[in-house]
Amino acid sequence: MHSLPLPLALTARLLPVAVLASAGWALSSGPLAAAPATDHASGRSTQSARDSGGASSPEASPAAKKYAVAPVPCPSLPAATIKSLVPGAKPAGEEIPSTDRSVRRTCSWNALKGYDYRWLDVTFEIMESDAQAQKSYAERISEKSGGGAVPGLGDAAYSVVNLSTEDKQQTREGVVLVRASNALVAVTYNGSDFETKKAPATDEINKGAIKAAKDAVAALEDGQKTS
Repeated sequence: MHSLPLPLALTARLLPVAVLASAGWALSSGPLAAAPATDHASGRSTQSARDSGGASSPEASPAAKKYAVAPVPCPSLPAATIKSLVPGAKPAGEEIPSTDRSVRRTCSWNALKGYDYRWLDVTFEIMESDAQAQKSYAERISEKSGGGAVPGLGDAAYSVVNLSTEDKQQTREGVVLVRASNALVAVTYNGSDFETKKAPATDEINKGAIKAAKDAVAALEDGQKTS
């Protein structure tokens, strides 16, 4: 089978992906982004300090963050995972620029092999506290209906898959959001078949997104252990 030039409409739709992803991730934390929650823990610590004559008790002190900085994102997924989910993509991936790399970092992989197109990205976001991450996680998943919990992944995980159609071309996209302590991990995985104009099966996209999320969370935890 020989690769043919993409239809003009599809080319116009796919070429801006990297630009849009770069701008989107720089201004937000991904497809489930929401404004960071406010941490009110400091009020309790201040009151405790007053009650003890200026020295706060250990119980009143804010808990140390488990994750201090966002890990390097592109090495977070093994080459075997990239080869399986995004055939034809370079395992090294491409990191998308971020306004603050200590807080948020994203890596993206995409490739067209024959008529099959796949796009995968992984984002790590570090928040000031577990409570802040919990609130942001809850707000983000509330915006994505139709999904469900992913057991055994991080402290909480949610997965949703949606189908879209443009110019008779289907695209199926899966999103997985994971909270691990004060960190959020977001994975987006989608695909299209430009020969049949059909999208990959829901199960394929969902399992692929969850696989990538598990690898990303494992990399996050390994980095914390060795830091």
